[in-house]
Amino acid sequence: MSDAVTRAAELLKEHRESIDRLDAILVYTLGERFKHTQAVGKLKASHDLPPSDPTREAKQIERLEDLAKRADLDPEFAKKFLNFIIDEVIRHHKKHQE
Repeated sequence: MSDAVTRAAELLKEHRESIDRLDAILVYTLGERFKHTQAVGKLKASHDLPPSDPTREAKQIERLEDLAKRADLDPEFAKKFLNFIIDEVIRHHKKHQE
């Protein structure tokens, strides 16, 4: 194997290790986020508040799009990602109200 191929294999391994660490961070971060949103859902249910807050959701999407731009991440992807999370949170909140 040539030095260039060996170096490429080493770089590939390093990138994949970083990706694996970042995936773990994402999963644990989402887990922590959902702990808080579930607590919010229980609080809303116990006070007969609606499961969704469209004003807050719109602000969060706007905020995330701005963060995405600053992080050099496609804002459309960030928006889809947050909408996916919001939909899941609302689903959990509705469960608490049942």
